Amino acid sequence: TVVAHPSSETPLSALALAELGERAGLPAGVFNVITGDARTIVGAMCADARVRAMSFTGSTEVGRLIAAQSAATMKRLVMELGGHAPLIVFDDADIDRAVTIALDAKFATSGQDCLAANRIYVQRPIYDRFCAAFA
Repeated sequence: TVVAHPSSETPLSALALAELGERAGLPAGVFNVITGDARTIVGAMCADARVRAMSFTGSTEVGRLIAAQSAATMKRLVMELGGHAPLIVFDDADIDRAVTIALDAKFATSGQDCLAANRIYVQRPIYDRFCAAFA
């Protein structure tokens, strides 16, 4: 059984995934989505001994909170925390290709990926051309 709690800022993708699972014949109760206040929901999940494992992708601060709240029930935790992946564009780069890669690196997963580019560094000689193409 899976219980998913998506970010309150982006719940629709998880709800759509649940709907697709239902259409594909996934038995009721196998994939569940809970939306709402993260502190209330995640706190209850951490304290519940029936929840044996949790996966979380997000900030280190929230990861620490989940680990602390899960300690009493000895949950298995899988976390991807605090990603700050850079993308570096050198002055000999193909600008159009670099822009395509930058857009994919940042937005391909709606930013919900620990490897999503959070910082883009562009060498000064091509900075203006890159920014114009990126916009």
